[in-house]
Amino acid sequence: MSDSLLQRSVTTAVARNLASTTKTTPKMMSITPRWLLSQLPWVQVNGGTYRVNRTKVELTKAERIGVDVTGSVASFPPESLRSVPLFSKLPDAITGRMASRFKTEEVTLGNKLIVEGEDGNKFFIIAQGQVEVLSKGAHGSDLRLALLTDGEYFGETDLVSDKPSDVTIRTITPCVLLTLSRKDLDSVLKEAPNQSGDFKKAIGEHLELRSTVNRYGERNIDLVSGFAENVEIPETFVDYSANPREYSLSAVQTVVRVHTRVSDLYNGPYNQLEEQMRLTVEGIKERQEWELVNSKKFGLIHSVDPAMRISTRYGAPTPDDMDELLALVWKKPAFFLAHPKAIAAFERECTWRGVPPVTTNLYGTPIITWRGVPLIPCDKLEMKSRYQSNQWFGTTSILLLRVGEADQGVVGLHQTGIPGEIMPSLSARLMGLDSLGVASYLLTLYFSCAVLTDDALGVLENVEVGYYHDYEHRRQTPK
Repeated sequence: MSDSLLQRSVTTAVARNLASTTKTTPKMMSITPRWLLSQLPWVQVNGGTYRVNRTKVELTKAERIGVDVTGSVASFPPESLRSVPLFSKLPDAITGRMASRFKTEEVTLGNKLIVEGEDGNKFFIIAQGQVEVLSKGAHGSDLRLALLTDGEYFGETDLVSDKPSDVTIRTITPCVLLTLSRKDLDSVLKEAPNQSGDFKKAIGEHLELRSTVNRYGERNIDLVSGFAENVEIPETFVDYSANPREYSLSAVQTVVRVHTRVSDLYNGPYNQLEEQMRLTVEGIKERQEWELVNSKKFGLIHSVDPAMRISTRYGAPTPDDMDELLALVWKKPAFFLAHPKAIAAFERECTWRGVPPVTTNLYGTPIITWRGVPLIPCDKLEMKSRYQSNQWFGTTSILLLRVGEADQGVVGLHQTGIPGEIMPSLSARLMGLDSLGVASYLLTLYFSCAVLTDDALGVLENVEVGYYHDYEHRRQTPK
């Protein structure tokens, strides 16, 4: 054996057995910054229930109609017709007959369903697809007033009015529509003559009520202004909702089990019980943020009022879409909440247009802003993808919030001072030891979320995150 192959000292591999290693605490990839929990103002709820009192809404708000599409046939429950404010007071018998007369139509891209200045004679419900609402502006050009998508509807006033339409409605994607013509409605009312009177009465009551409320559906406050003398001062009052919404604190719970032998003998350099608790609390807080976004009872996604929902115009989130969302939540918007992929898609659109968003620092991290409002990343906004193997591509939503009780915004709810509290509204209690020497600790976090007024929360839906631009210099053939 050559001298170069002889062992001349203790190897590092063997020497490590005598050395003290430098260790870290356990790391966990599922931990995120959870900025939503930091950005929400938290309200103390001593009684475990938070009641949101509001003024009484006299006029029924428009809601989307849940349409079921099976093959080439679309349908919906008859009672869903009351989601249309104009039909909100119709009797069951009439809504049932009307629902049975709807026809399913498949319409191609670019088809004009209603033309401005012409008489309309159909009521449309969008089962699938998107349409745009256009109107001639003062300079004669078509201006886009709105974009309608699945579950929304239009043309209901054409069934009860002989006035020509003041808008043009055109499909911007292939659509599946449910339609009811004026002729079919007339035949429904002729089948039962007494129902014709009920129909006209219900429509008349709605139109009369609409003239007495503001654009939020609240009854107008009667006032008088001016310099005229001897004017009778009107009398008024503000009515309250008889059934205000109440939020009960939700709970996230788990039991942490640690063997006493482990906690007795292996507590250096890190306390085993503390590390078990710390990692479990991280998981609880992650679940808390997910519930605040996605819970069907109080989550932000499910708390958005139908009037505060808009869809992207072309799929990718453009500056125009974000401006539209800002126009909805225009009273002191606090922050956008978006999936990191949605923020990246928005930045690509800004780069393509040559308007890169401004960056600010939040908690020591660079965050982009749009019109001065920060875009807070949150991976709890779920992606809807056709590919189950990769949930980071598809469509998602972008939320915009106003926050705080003073501004009638969105607030988080919790109760501090509970027994065994280790963090605000989070308790840890020893449940005891079993016969095997395993100690059990019950961890409980109480929380919820409340939207104080409907205009405090808006959402941009159908945000496509997988669109990329092909720039001109990339298309050029090298010489």
